Amino acid sequence: MYDGGFAYFYDLLMKDTDYDAIAARYIQLAQRFGVKSGRAADLGCGTGELSRRIALAGYDTIGVDISEEMLSVASCKACCESSVQYIHQDMTKLDLGGEVDLLVSSLDCFCHLRGGKQVREAFARAFENLRGGGVFIFDMNTVFKHSEVLADNAFVFENEQVFCVWQNFYSGGGRVEIALDMFAYGRDGRYDRFCEDFEEYAYPLADVGKWLKEAGFEVAGIFDGLGEEAATEQCERALFVVIKK
Repeated sequence: MYDGGFAYFYDLLMKDTDYDAIAARYIQLAQRFGVKSGRAADLGCGTGELSRRIALAGYDTIGVDISEEMLSVASCKACCESSVQYIHQDMTKLDLGGEVDLLVSSLDCFCHLRGGKQVREAFARAFENLRGGGVFIFDMNTVFKHSEVLADNAFVFENEQVFCVWQNFYSGGGRVEIALDMFAYGRDGRYDRFCEDFEEYAYPLADVGKWLKEAGFEVAGIFDGLGEEAATEQCERALFVVIKK
């Protein structure tokens, strides 16, 4: 059994994720609210799939992640794409060396922060690194998803290269503990086991909106996932669009 390795299986486990649709929606919203070009940063960029698409849309893009392993994978994939710069930083201490026009974050990265205090710190740093008139777009899982969908359920993912058991343990208050057991087919014909444990936190939409306003942002919209409908507490993922006035 080995600890770690999640970064190297992440793309395999997320192969059904429609990054093209995510990027298209984020870019459409950014342009709707006036940011059609300029510098962008992808917070919690993981293996760089959204970062690369934002860059291809014409933005000078920085990918930010706290995981050196994720950044290593992202850098290997982007070795021929000099338009994306990847940096190792904690979102709660974000310092991009200058203001950007667009901040994005996808696939519930902010839920990985440990509690409301860290979320508020990350919002404050996002505000400081965004120019006036800039747009910040990010998503978060809802309390409903954590308590009713993930809850105490287990899921299995399998393809030719990896078999993964995803177990969830809901402890109330929007907090879910997640345990991943991954079995990868080795060159010697045996399976190697990799484990990853982490927590995610979800919050009432009103609380997130309040924290954004306290950081100085104007909330332009809170959508149900990638659609145009307004988010409710019964949706699974909320997409926030906020502006630094």
